[in-house]
Amino acid sequence: MSLEEVQDVRTPDADTPAAPLAPAAPATADAVASAEAPSKPGTWAALRPLLLRMHFYAGILIAPLLFLAAATGLLYAASWQAEKIIYSDELTVTQVRDSTAPLSAQVTAARATVPEGKVVGVWPAPDAEATTRVIMEVPGLEEGQTETVFVDPYTARVNGQLTTEGDALPLRAWLSEFHSSLQLGEFGRNYSELAASWLWVVALGGLALWVGRRRSRKALLVLPDRAATGRRKTLSWHGAVGLWAVAGLVALSATGLTWSKYAGENIGQLQDGLGGATPSVSAALAPGSDSGSGEGSGSGSGSGEHAGHGGTGGMEMPPTPPAADIGIDKAVAAARAAGVTEELRITLPAKGNGYVIKEQDKQLPVHLDSVAVDPADGRIMDELRFADYPVLAQLTRFGIDLHMGKTFGLANQIALAALAVALMFLVFWGYRMWWLRRPTKDRTLSVGRAQPRGAWRKVPLTMLLPLAAVIALVGWFVPLLGISLVAFLAVDVLLGLFAARRAKAATAA
Repeated sequence: MSLEEVQDVRTPDADTPAAPLAPAAPATADAVASAEAPSKPGTWAALRPLLLRMHFYAGILIAPLLFLAAATGLLYAASWQAEKIIYSDELTVTQVRDSTAPLSAQVTAARATVPEGKVVGVWPAPDAEATTRVIMEVPGLEEGQTETVFVDPYTARVNGQLTTEGDALPLRAWLSEFHSSLQLGEFGRNYSELAASWLWVVALGGLALWVGRRRSRKALLVLPDRAATGRRKTLSWHGAVGLWAVAGLVALSATGLTWSKYAGENIGQLQDGLGGATPSVSAALAPGSDSGSGEGSGSGSGSGEHAGHGGTGGMEMPPTPPAADIGIDKAVAAARAAGVTEELRITLPAKGNGYVIKEQDKQLPVHLDSVAVDPADGRIMDELRFADYPVLAQLTRFGIDLHMGKTFGLANQIALAALAVALMFLVFWGYRMWWLRRPTKDRTLSVGRAQPRGAWRKVPLTMLLPLAAVIALVGWFVPLLGISLVAFLAVDVLLGLFAARRAKAATAA
């Protein structure tokens, strides 16, 4: 996946041994005629120069964005473990006891701590050493933010409170936004979308170039050449590491685009059109039942498909206790009896809706079932099992959680960190090859040249037209990719015109 490969398709690599000379065959009329006719390049020989030029420009111009995305992604991957250390007082209990206080008592303690807040959700302690989170809406917070009160489930004592976004505590929430927008708001999100749009193109293009190279030993495809020196050594590391990382990089690109503004909308529409929309449990009460003021049956706790990474969305309206309410403890008991038991997130009743109780255990095997409970009598009004999700919705869920480092826990986060480091090195090696290939090494500011222009002319028309159609379709579906590609082509054409004019002037002189 080099930024630029300089070997011409007609020239073998230096590490490729020369073929032994074979005895000359007798010349025949057919052989002479065949030798006189111009030979047509094969498919790979025609496409390789075009791919080299695109890979070169994409690497030179987009690589800084890829490096930024990798560096900020590395910080985000580390934030899961960092927040466990930084916020240990809020997240963990001081002593594990034999029995826990009722959830209602824990919510009461939280309300007393933040009397101006209105409870919209409760996340019971997911394990014996964890605290319960009581999610509140508080006046003055930014959209998508809530005040979370951490309560010891054994004593109902408040351990602390933090301003959170979805399930992200302050550090991870800040790093998530930094990764997605560099803390520059909606304008900054263009950087991450542009990086995600090009990452798969650069990765797959580089894979094709690396696999298509001629080499003396097959092992050099997957392992760096330790005997090489200079630019060839850098290329060897660049290609081998890129080969190992390409699947992960393409996966990160694809899942990252689901958070993007422009391509993300197209992906969502396509998914919905194919019947892969993510379903939700229905918490609507029967007509005439009024459970207070407010609206919506969503979790209100940032547990949507893209919560906690690149924006969390707003909360629902604060609920008001219904006229008849069995209480949170009995509602949870009803949900547990229905099989919803792992890492619960509870949304309190709002106007026209009952309790919504969801599982949010996203590590394999996942537990993502949900139920709606009638606050009047504890009846299960609706239930939704993750096994009943459309396949596309399941794949989307898995892809998002893998991208965020949730599915395999610490192992997932280490893998993400390794991919980020690999991408940063790939960018560094690419620029180093560009530098090492400068034609005049005694000129400090000189750099390597791109593959010569006109590569597209070598591609047969029967191949060029379908290729152009595919590129146009992909450019429409992934708009920032298409727009930037058109910009690259326009700049390249202008540079070509200037070069031709200078050459013409020099000839005339």
